[in-house]
Amino acid sequence: MAEKKAKRERGRILTEAGWNRLDVALQAWEILPGNKRTQERIALEAKMDDGTIAKILGRREKADLSKLEQLFRAFGLSLEESDHCPFPQTTADLNFVGREGAIADLTTLINRGEKVIVIQARGGVGKTTLARKYLQQKFDAFLEFPIAKETKDIASIESLIEEKLRQLGEEPGREFLVSIDRLKRRLQAEQIGILIDNLEPALDSAGKFIEPHRRYVELLRVLADPSVQSVTLITSRERLHEPSVAVQHYPLRSLEVAAWEKFFQLRQLATTPALTALHHAYGGNAKAMEILSSVIKQDYAENIEAYWQENQNDLLIERDLEDLVTQQFDRLQQVDPDAYKLLCRMGCYRYQDVPTVPIEGLFCLLWDVPENRQSRVVKALKERSLVEFEDKEFWLHPVIRSEAIGRLRECEEWKTTNQNVAEFWTNIIKTVKSIEDAQKAFEAYHHYCEINSFEDAGNVILTKRFEQHEMEDYKPHLGSIFYRLGMSQQMIPAINRIIGEIKPGYALSRLYNLLGDQHWAIGEINESIRFHIKSQKIATECLNSAFTGTDQDIKEESKRLKKLERLALYNISLCRVDLWELHEARHLLEEYILFNDDLTINTFAAPSCLAFLNSQLGYPQETLEKIHQTLDHYAARDNSGWLTTVGSLFLGLSYKNLRDNQKALDVLMKTIILSEKNQFNQLKARALNGLSEVLRDQKDLDKAIKIHHAAVDLAEKIGAKCELGEACYQLGLTYQIMNEADVTCKVFQKAIRIFTEMEAPKQVERVKRSMESSTED
Repeated sequence: MAEKKAKRERGRILTEAGWNRLDVALQAWEILPGNKRTQERIALEAKMDDGTIAKILGRREKADLSKLEQLFRAFGLSLEESDHCPFPQTTADLNFVGREGAIADLTTLINRGEKVIVIQARGGVGKTTLARKYLQQKFDAFLEFPIAKETKDIASIESLIEEKLRQLGEEPGREFLVSIDRLKRRLQAEQIGILIDNLEPALDSAGKFIEPHRRYVELLRVLADPSVQSVTLITSRERLHEPSVAVQHYPLRSLEVAAWEKFFQLRQLATTPALTALHHAYGGNAKAMEILSSVIKQDYAENIEAYWQENQNDLLIERDLEDLVTQQFDRLQQVDPDAYKLLCRMGCYRYQDVPTVPIEGLFCLLWDVPENRQSRVVKALKERSLVEFEDKEFWLHPVIRSEAIGRLRECEEWKTTNQNVAEFWTNIIKTVKSIEDAQKAFEAYHHYCEINSFEDAGNVILTKRFEQHEMEDYKPHLGSIFYRLGMSQQMIPAINRIIGEIKPGYALSRLYNLLGDQHWAIGEINESIRFHIKSQKIATECLNSAFTGTDQDIKEESKRLKKLERLALYNISLCRVDLWELHEARHLLEEYILFNDDLTINTFAAPSCLAFLNSQLGYPQETLEKIHQTLDHYAARDNSGWLTTVGSLFLGLSYKNLRDNQKALDVLMKTIILSEKNQFNQLKARALNGLSEVLRDQKDLDKAIKIHHAAVDLAEKIGAKCELGEACYQLGLTYQIMNEADVTCKVFQKAIRIFTEMEAPKQVERVKRSMESSTED
């Protein structure tokens, strides 16, 4: 059987070289008398129909190779290989992904009657690619008006219109207005797509055309005229502001991570978590996607993880990406210095724990701009596509921040900017109602550390703030709020970073106290004791040394140090409770209450804890009743902060030990409600655990098991070792009563492992005794 011949691809278009050769020939022909360069006259000369001539001159539709040869012969040319190329196939373009939504949006705008649409985004997002693809898909022919990258190289609108008229087979007029009127008539008669690419070099700082190119406005007026059948897409990094021209702006979003994944898959690159990190770092930028995929494929053996690990701290290592970003910064510096300074100063913000900044956070960066102009500077920056914003919240993508912070570090404003930002975060959060509030207040710490102002960083941690339901006379420090909200893992390294830079005094003693609290919260009890002892020692040494300052300052400093000295007793006693060293804990707590001459801030929690210890150790009920009178009187106050919740917890556990189950249930439920209201998850876990013990005592074992598991799950979620160990132990006791031997052994072993990690031998002994009693039974 004879082999079939390959089908010849006859659809061709003129290359740039071919068009230039033909254009020169047509100009020479036009000089001769009687010749006019119109589509009809050229068709007559070449003995071809008007439609074919329009296809060839428009260079947007394929034409038969023989027709190209015929046209060239008609004007004394011989068609060469370099004069033509295959018509591009748009369906197989692997660079065009993730733009289905944008295509649909543009179609909606056009169906609504929009004639001129400005596709706006920062460099590399894919504006030009989208515009070209859309026009190729929706129009049989389209014209492109390219704007040069540099302002000095921008072509005059007169020459561009002459060229486009010739492409359409029309004769340009001797005057500009005649030419533009001929273009308008052609656009009224025919559906043509028009692309004006890279507009911003022709714009000034106000978004208007610069003086040498004001006649571009006349072109836009024609393109926006309702009578034309054309659609014009303009791509620009900056917003166009020409009041006399009706245009519709379309902000183009960056590609979603799914589009990146598809793009990489089409290039046989496996998608990994590192790809998601890359997408975030480069803000979904399409140009970055193309560059990075090429580099990873060629230089990193297609290993995305290896590329990310090596370059995550230098996001602009690829020269093309660096040029893309620096060009935008350089232009902004040239056309709008105030917006440029704001952008660089915004690089100071971290955009990590607090991912966005309110508009007031931008105003604080404009200390050298009059207040009545600050909103205009922010608006100007928004319109240049370099800053992200939504609902008056702003942020920079990591790659933009990298360039911004690099430029900021090089100027003299680095210290001032960090100081202003630190003061902004400090002042904006007065009351901590949530974890988000705590994170915002803590941002000031990072900015002081950036400029080595460690005393100020420490003061951020020690700044007192109201919790949402805390009483007026006891405002906790930000550091205290962190461990109460289950954020100790973040605070511990923060304190460790600066504590060696703080001079001896109240601040140093308080920081060690807070460090002890943080370790207590995550179950590192012996570390907690060590830091509380350190805090107490510093306070004692300072009290024994000479003070400087006014009498009032000395009195106030002495009072604060004495409180810290005695507070260590209370904190260490709580640690001893968690180690199940109950006698030691009781002794310390009694000492704390005896020697503390100002218990106004701890009237509830300390006596409640003592009540719990007395009940646990079997002391007479009369002692407990006397304490309860004090507790009941205080609990009636309208207050639901940390100390109230701690006191409520220990009161409930005391009632449990007294077998007064109804009171225990009531108080523990109140504790759970208080904990949920304040996000005190650590106390909630303890209260759930106590509640399950009461239910077990009431023989409601199924419900007890359910509450036990809730306590275990919560303790695991927040990483609270002590609460988890106790919850596992109590769960084992309930399964023991249910004669579930295998499960009992399993959870007891887990409790032993946790208590062993905590270095709590008495807790381990406690569990082992319960296991032995189970074996004896």
